Amino acid sequence: MLSTLKTITKMDFISLILYAFGIIGIFAILPRLYRYYVLRQQLKNIPETPGLPFVGVVFQVMHMSNYERMKWFMKCMENNKEGIFIQWLGTSAFINIFKPEYFERILPSSVNISKGSVYDLLRPWLGNGLLTSTGQQWFHDRKLIGPTFHFSILEQFAVVQYEKAEILTKCLEREIKMNAGKPIDIFPFIINVALDIICETAMGVNTHAQETGTQYTSTVHTATTLIMTRLIRPWYWIDALYYLMPSGKKFKATIDKLHGFTKEVINKRKIERQLQRTNTEVESKDDDNDIGRQKRTAFLDLLLDQNEKADTPLTDDEVRAQVDTFMFEGHDTTAVAITWALFLLGNNPEHQEKVHEELEEVFGNSDAPITVKDLPQLKYLDRVIKETLRLFPSVPLIMRQLTEEVKLDNYTLPKGALVTIAIQLAHQNPEVWPDPLKFDPDRFLPENSKLRNPYAYVPFSAGPRNCIGQRFAQLEEKIVLSAILRKWRVKSVKTFDTIKYGGSVILRPSESVLMYLIPKN
Repeated sequence: MLSTLKTITKMDFISLILYAFGIIGIFAILPRLYRYYVLRQQLKNIPETPGLPFVGVVFQVMHMSNYERMKWFMKCMENNKEGIFIQWLGTSAFINIFKPEYFERILPSSVNISKGSVYDLLRPWLGNGLLTSTGQQWFHDRKLIGPTFHFSILEQFAVVQYEKAEILTKCLEREIKMNAGKPIDIFPFIINVALDIICETAMGVNTHAQETGTQYTSTVHTATTLIMTRLIRPWYWIDALYYLMPSGKKFKATIDKLHGFTKEVINKRKIERQLQRTNTEVESKDDDNDIGRQKRTAFLDLLLDQNEKADTPLTDDEVRAQVDTFMFEGHDTTAVAITWALFLLGNNPEHQEKVHEELEEVFGNSDAPITVKDLPQLKYLDRVIKETLRLFPSVPLIMRQLTEEVKLDNYTLPKGALVTIAIQLAHQNPEVWPDPLKFDPDRFLPENSKLRNPYAYVPFSAGPRNCIGQRFAQLEEKIVLSAILRKWRVKSVKTFDTIKYGGSVILRPSESVLMYLIPKN
């Protein structure tokens, strides 16, 4: 009898616990379900991609490759001529827009500048750096960092960019010789030169990535892939759950590696600054050529100067967050732009020939270094870069979480709504760009651009949150491309229709970008 009573008591206790958790769960879920219902009512007149209730398109996209997901996303544009459509991920609505007129209602705003909750997935890596911050902190940081990219400083940086591009050509020469007529994968070479450039120009530190190699670039790719995987699985948005999962543990380990690299860059620069102050001669076999070149005011120097003078200095983590942001955005985006430009020229010999003719007009048979004064003469190369960024925008989409309500024609987007500014869809919108998948640099001739809405082409975003480093990126792209194309003609193995690529934050190739580099002489 006593045994039975104990069993009943134990069972009742377990039932009570389960009941209590059930009640807590209901009260936790009810507010979310209510918000979901209200949001659905507010957005009910906007076209949406079909999905399951409370789940949306999650099961459609979670097992797709990046390339398949990108093609699926493009198909959604074709099925929605209005320039706006919703995709639900769980109970969250992603309002995708791709009409220039809609961009024009949001991007210039000085109020709707919040990147949104989705960018919280980047915070473990990038903290509250310029990409993820908002409000007064963003305005403060933007004002602080802006002078770093003044044209006079960019002129100094062009010298370093050319020196790194020359190292690139030597690395390519060795690779071509070793491959004996076989195509080479161009992307690893481009991403290493881009990393070398951003580290020395913006951080004042020479990483020698091209000569000695680095795991940083592959680690960045791992991080962005894990972030994209997390984005399309709403249950992974819960930190407590995510970091118990294998992918969460891998992400944490990956971020620790990236932070370790960044801290090393910061510490190295701090040491060099101290040595310069005490007029101590720095001697190193690897860095002999760097002596005297560190007098430029680099982005990191600006932050460290502020730290030494400020009443409330930035913490080490705040400095690291800004450096992490520029290390990531300053090499990955530019590297893919240069790679895709070479790839498209390798598929369009008639346009490539025009680039070679222009380079010969400007440089002749000279091996003289390219200077900032030469760049304005490379008008056709400039149009090639613009057309590349139309077809392959380095950042295919950006987001805004609305601080205030926005009206787009007959649609009202409520305060708090998450808006996806689908740059890639806008750049390939057939309503704006005739024959949108054709590579045609002359789209950007002045006479062909004058009637086009300025928001039809926004590879660097637009408005107050436009890319602060866009002039730096354009300078680098011209210098690196001209260094390669002054020596070689390029021929792509894959075509635009067969190469696989996708957006894991950045629009990267999903396979080797194999090319033949044929000496011009």
